[in-house]
Amino acid sequence: MQCTTMAFGQYLYNSVGNNVGRIDANYVYDNTGNLLGRFDANYIYDKTGSLLGRVDGDFIYDAKGNIKGRTEGNYIFDASGNSLGRFEGNYVYDKSGSLLGRFENVKTQQAVLFFFFFFN
Repeated sequence: MQCTTMAFGQYLYNSVGNNVGRIDANYVYDNTGNLLGRFDANYIYDKTGSLLGRVDGDFIYDAKGNIKGRTEGNYIFDASGNSLGRFEGNYVYDKSGSLLGRFENVKTQQAVLFFFFFFN
């Protein structure tokens, strides 16, 4: 998994401060300006516009509607119940507790989708 800091209209940074991209007007770009995907409400799309998945309540669904994961409080689990990581305040950690980065001014559901589909 990669580490990120998420902030709309700003740059994305990993836990050691390296620029890994940015989010601007719901579009996600890597650090060289290549489009990775976009958010639309609780949905996330890849760079071609294909639906990757969505968050509905505590569940994460893929494009076909299959449950791919879930959230419980600040924790994210895969469909088998294995821990993938957690959010604490504006910080995101992997399953071993290592800091991945931080997010600011991003809805939690979008942060969950970003984490699950781009960095898992």
